[in-house]
Amino acid sequence: MRLRDRDSGSKGTERTFGSSLSFCVVLAEGILTTLSQSNGKYKYDYATVPFLAEVFKLIVSSLLLWRECRISPSVRITTDWRSVRLYPIPSVIYLIHNNVQFATLVYVDTSTYQILGNLKIVTTGILFRLFLRKKLSNLQWIAIVLLAVGTTTSQVKGCGEASCDSLFSAPIQGYMLGILSACMSALAGVYTEFLMKKNNDSLYWQNVQLYTFGVIFNIARLGFDDFRGEFENGPWWQRLFNGYSLTTWLVVLNLGSTGLLVSWLMKYADNIVKVYSTSMAMLLTMVLSVYLFTFKPTLQLFLGIIICMMSLHMYFAPPNMLIDLPLPVKATTESLKEVSVEQKSDS
Repeated sequence: MRLRDRDSGSKGTERTFGSSLSFCVVLAEGILTTLSQSNGKYKYDYATVPFLAEVFKLIVSSLLLWRECRISPSVRITTDWRSVRLYPIPSVIYLIHNNVQFATLVYVDTSTYQILGNLKIVTTGILFRLFLRKKLSNLQWIAIVLLAVGTTTSQVKGCGEASCDSLFSAPIQGYMLGILSACMSALAGVYTEFLMKKNNDSLYWQNVQLYTFGVIFNIARLGFDDFRGEFENGPWWQRLFNGYSLTTWLVVLNLGSTGLLVSWLMKYADNIVKVYSTSMAMLLTMVLSVYLFTFKPTLQLFLGIIICMMSLHMYFAPPNMLIDLPLPVKATTESLKEVSVEQKSDS
């Protein structure tokens, strides 16, 4: 993915490399998660996967921070409590978002939820503009809306199917919770970008703070699930690895790698780049599912891919590649003077 960048060449390279890696790991996430199922079900406790992914990210970030401190003694690390206290907030937002997700699925089916989830593309652009004060051109706004339309089109099934009817038959609570879920997801991403860019601290130190609180909140969630289930299956740490296979561990490593790359994108790029990487990876996952699984391609899928590719070009391409810019007034005036001088010389 070739990105237009206003920063220096080195940052442009980091953005391009980071978005490409993010694209690859997000692409693998859906495929690995599907392969980890057995007869359409998970043999392992899926709630343990995010916890182990957070532990993996914390270990990797700690090792990279230790290595960075050994190489360069001048690594910037802010330990002031007024700065550290901001890092639990993304974990709190994601915790609320996960609960809203479950509440939404009570009222709507999976297909409707996925389509409502595309609203986070637009809400990310809005919060990106409001909270980070990043200005987007009219063409870029149109491109963001087109991306949401393209991903939605690719997920809509034929209107002769029952799932198409269920899209408009859910109660109003389901749609309101779906919109709230999209807003919470966008808010978490935008706030994380704010944290990453608010100072010049080491990326690895910022990750250590984020993932430490991530581990704490995941432990709290696992403990709460045990308490709610009255410890029917025993405490979570005794069944942590039950049902795990090689594919399950690959899911954990992939999810952890995705988080590390997303933090890289937040530091050196922005949320819009992350949204495009995720959306394109999702579309390519659907295409690969045709060959790997029993997924049947539809006309809506191909139309959605075309719309998303148009959106990608419209957002990142230079304006002079999209529209014919008029000549500057000064240049037009000078050309008229030259014509008049030539006419006088001929006469």
